[in-house]
Amino acid sequence: MNKTEAKQALMDTMEKFLALASRRLPDDVYEKLTELREKETSPMQKVIYDAYFQNLKEAEKLKRPSCQDTGQLHYYIKAGTAFPYLDIVEESLQEATKRATMSVPLRQNTINYFEEKNTGDNTGERIPWINWDIVSGGDELEIIVYFAGGGCCLPGKAQVFKPSDGYGAIVKYVFEAVADLGINACPPLVVGVGLGQNVENAALLSKKAYLRPLGTHHPHPKGARLEKELLEGLNALGIGAQGMRGENVAMAVHIESSGRHPATLAVGVNVACYAHRRGVIRFQKDMSYEILTYRGAQL
Repeated sequence: MNKTEAKQALMDTMEKFLALASRRLPDDVYEKLTELREKETSPMQKVIYDAYFQNLKEAEKLKRPSCQDTGQLHYYIKAGTAFPYLDIVEESLQEATKRATMSVPLRQNTINYFEEKNTGDNTGERIPWINWDIVSGGDELEIIVYFAGGGCCLPGKAQVFKPSDGYGAIVKYVFEAVADLGINACPPLVVGVGLGQNVENAALLSKKAYLRPLGTHHPHPKGARLEKELLEGLNALGIGAQGMRGENVAMAVHIESSGRHPATLAVGVNVACYAHRRGVIRFQKDMSYEILTYRGAQL
């Protein structure tokens, strides 16, 4: 397969995959919502969850996005250094985004700074946003596509504390951020927490945190325990689906961390709403692919 053929294959596949990911929630998210619906005791909460599921059913039936805010397209890429078509990936994703905007269709959500004009095709200045992780020696291309909505994961927060503020400042910050951002989004949420050395890497880590599969945990025992304690504490706030009284404001709390400077404690918080449109697809070097987030799905 030459580069022209590979580019066409990647564009065609990603356009179809964007359509799928816009209307169908990942299996782990759908299963968690089903579990939380059964845990809620409020009749109003059960009505809201039932509306969620009916909306998802209609989206699949009508082949339309499950949320009116299809957001901006964020791509998180793990690329092996031996994958033969790295130089066509960015251009292919740009074109797939343009095409999907019309064919899915996706709401036109990109406005360039200083022009204040909608670009009309969800591409623009550094949009779609692409984040790269390079895997030494690998020959696969894994793409996480995320529909970043204006009410959930785009209005994140980050701050740097002094070590003398202690880890309690981090916990307090997470609670305050979720109580604020969580009402702006559509609970139950996936809460991503990044712990790092400055606002830049803490914010990025918080986004990578909410992209993890539900049911996974921080590799360090103390990190995993903090995830569990934060989840239990947040769910004791009495916030439920759609920000109304309920028992589960969050589906999960995920933490990603990096080494820090002795003088800084940095924390970033991003939340993903119940419409957690995270699609994962993996390409082999012959451009065959495997869909990782939707059992039985075909493009």
